[in-house]
Amino acid sequence: QVQLVESGGGLVQAGDSLRLSCAASGRTFGSDTMGWFRQIPGKERGFVAEITWSGVTNYADSVKGRFTISRDNAKNTVYLQMNSLKPEDTAVYYCAGRTGGGMRLTTAYDYWGQGTQVTVSS
Repeated sequence: QVQLVESGGGLVQAGDSLRLSCAASGRTFGSDTMGWFRQIPGKERGFVAEITWSGVTNYADSVKGRFTISRDNAKNTVYLQMNSLKPEDTAVYYCAGRTGGGMRLTTAYDYWGQGTQVTVSS
């Protein structure tokens, strides 16, 4: 069983940057696809970005060109660099993992972290 712990969230102003981290424990996740999702109250959790074990990345259209997902398998950690933040990026951000290739669906992911709040003020 893999446990995920997110960190790096906070309150920032529009245009600022944040880097989220997701540390995994329990086993190595080197062969898993890792993803970031986000959720605002009253809405379904939505896909943000994912990275396969080989480094192939996918992004939601709303964050493409602003967010970058990366992973350090030696540290069992995945990152989400968020630049040019907008108020509409405000959400709880969740890290997740799945065995196998990239999928943009929350239902395809096997394990999840507890989330970290990102708030972007205008």
